[in-house]
Amino acid sequence: MRELSEQELVRREKLKNIKHPYPERFEVNYELCDARELEDGVSGVRVAGRIILMRKMGKMSFLTIGDIKGKIQISVKLDMVGEESYKDFKANYDLGDFIGVEGEIFTTHTGEKTVRASSITFLGKALKPLPEKFHGVEDIETIYRERYLDLIMNDEAKWKFLFRSRFIREIRNYLDAAGYIEIETPILNNKASGATAKPFITHHNALDIDLYLRIAPETYLKRAVVGGFTKVFEIARCFRNEGIDATHLQDFTMIEGYAAFYNYKDNMKFLREMLQSIIMRLFGTLTITVGDKEVDLSGEWEVVSFRDLILRYSDIDIKVYDTKEKLLEKIKENGIEIDSETPLENLGYGNLVDQLYKKVARVHIVNPIFLTEHPISLSPLARANDDDPSITDRFQLVINGAEIINAYSELVDPSEQARRLEEQARLKAEGDEEAMPMDYDYISAMECGMPPISGWGMGIDRVVQLLTNSQNIKDVILFPLMRPINEQDEDSII
Repeated sequence: MRELSEQELVRREKLKNIKHPYPERFEVNYELCDARELEDGVSGVRVAGRIILMRKMGKMSFLTIGDIKGKIQISVKLDMVGEESYKDFKANYDLGDFIGVEGEIFTTHTGEKTVRASSITFLGKALKPLPEKFHGVEDIETIYRERYLDLIMNDEAKWKFLFRSRFIREIRNYLDAAGYIEIETPILNNKASGATAKPFITHHNALDIDLYLRIAPETYLKRAVVGGFTKVFEIARCFRNEGIDATHLQDFTMIEGYAAFYNYKDNMKFLREMLQSIIMRLFGTLTITVGDKEVDLSGEWEVVSFRDLILRYSDIDIKVYDTKEKLLEKIKENGIEIDSETPLENLGYGNLVDQLYKKVARVHIVNPIFLTEHPISLSPLARANDDDPSITDRFQLVINGAEIINAYSELVDPSEQARRLEEQARLKAEGDEEAMPMDYDYISAMECGMPPISGWGMGIDRVVQLLTNSQNIKDVILFPLMRPINEQDEDSII
């Protein structure tokens, strides 16, 4: 057991002096943020929160209590709360403690909206001291491991996570108004399907079978379309056993939506209008700051093919280098160094093209573009283009080098889908860990009949990272997974 600091020992002694240190409840009638908007003279105001600032003086003290949405100043006077209560307050209350207050609203001569306390109630003891207010929490490891401290001390952190919640709510509202129905699909799957990615494997004890944590909800959402849903979406926790960097985590939140009778161009228009509408509501502008750049989200967004974008930043024409062998040889000839968890020799042609694009082209993108005409082997669930069957009717929305949305006209021909999944299974057997397995159950569902469909997926974490100008995706995830820091933690599943 760790050794307690002097401050922790003092706080534990103070705890002994408090009659009811952990009461059952305290009835509030205003949130802190709402209390600040009240007119002077409103009495009977009951608020509660954590003490985040405190100035103890002779017969009158000031403190500030706060929560995730706001804060308000409290004045505590001896003749208002009584001698015993005031003495208890001065002797035993610390920064970080929770209190409840009843009183009247007034404004100080410095213009600060304040509750003049007629009574104060102790609601919970902080046995550890808070970080020093001026500096707050600055260590990145501490911020990610102990997010609660970051939220207590850092107004920017509070804003980011409130923004994330508002952004998700706005998406739900927009989709609901457009006729979409939200459903839930399984996290534990028999097949790692719905995307090309390396899955997590787990074991189901009761059934004694190995299962996969879902990498995407796609095939189940499309099963719902088979069942009669015409517009459907899910906000889904997904898992991909791949690398960590500033824009990728293994467990992440994405939203996927599917519309019967749409094609991918319909979704280009729908999603551009959705994002522009939501961002305008949240920011009041369509120009956002990302790093040191200004990104313009207004108007129509550029549409560019995979082939043309790669040619824009290299001399490699994927129409000429149209096999894995030719493309790999050209990449080596040009001295292009590509970092890939899977050896390049084991990748299929489509995944090799994708790795090339990410290396030479994606990093140059600032304003939004729709990237189209993906190789068919990179898109095993997408519909082939009618004029050129080597590419698919697909797009990705890329903003400032980050892939925000992936969407396509869905493949609804079960025979063609079976053929493509068989090819994916072959690639997987040859070492491409991101290739998809064969999924006969999904093929069986398709054989019941599917209408034309267009679907899309958007990474919630990544788009919030972009919109909040955060350097690391962990900055917008409340409790990111971290490596245990001691042996005791390693024995825990938490």
